[in-house]
Amino acid sequence: MYSISSNSITVQISSKGAELQSIYHIQNQLEYLWQAGAEWPKKSPVLFPIIGELKDKKYNYNGKEYNLSRHGFAREMEFAVKEQTKDSITFTIHADEKTLSVYPFNFVFSVKYTITDNTLTVNYNVQNAGNDLMYFSIGGHPAFKVPIAEGTSYEDYALIFDKAETTGRWPLTSDGLVKNTPIPLLENETTLPLQKELFAADAIVLKDLQSTAVSIKSSKTTHGLTVNFPHFPYLGIWETKGGDFVCIEPWCGIADSENASGKLEEKEGINELEANATFIAAFTVEFF
Repeated sequence: MYSISSNSITVQISSKGAELQSIYHIQNQLEYLWQAGAEWPKKSPVLFPIIGELKDKKYNYNGKEYNLSRHGFAREMEFAVKEQTKDSITFTIHADEKTLSVYPFNFVFSVKYTITDNTLTVNYNVQNAGNDLMYFSIGGHPAFKVPIAEGTSYEDYALIFDKAETTGRWPLTSDGLVKNTPIPLLENETTLPLQKELFAADAIVLKDLQSTAVSIKSSKTTHGLTVNFPHFPYLGIWETKGGDFVCIEPWCGIADSENASGKLEEKEGINELEANATFIAAFTVEFF
């Protein structure tokens, strides 16, 4: 387990999956990260090189078929620590024989966590170390504890977008594929009250948002958080049955749709990276 800290917060991270394990606010004496449990054993998996499900759990590239499970392999890999200071740490993995058998690209992937006062920055760095065009997705999956403050309940909180949104949610099939037609969610609104029923049919998948930030807030406490995600075109929001948390998931990529062709280069939201090029995207979380 590795730790970084500021005067305001202390963050713990595991080298397995470069996964956040704790976000503790020193002044508020509050833990902001879901602490895992029978409902969901993860806390904040890193999603790479795919997000969500593939149709039939497979894809085609250059005439060859490959299999990848939900959210890809990075969350189960052991990362090496490349660099660490008091308030930042960088974890790295790279392609090896095992990854190449399911994902035929030579990559170097780093996750850097940095704390500034009461804000955590999560920075993703993807390098194409091969000679061919590389296709990938990348995203976060942090689970924030809700209720946050003692004496409040789950339903006391709401998601507050920084701009008024008129948008639908893209429902998922039982296999985790994105359906072809959205269903209404917000109509020129900034506020989505949290209710367990929102997640009865799996995650809320959002596309084409005007907002680049969303907060978890309650009128019954001054404590909450704000996720800023300006580099991510998709957003997932999720909670599993019985879990006292909300995942706010900035995504550069998305699960396959019902009518996906199965060809990696035709996958919705897929990122292309030239040989020897680097892709960088970051999101921040402010805790209060």
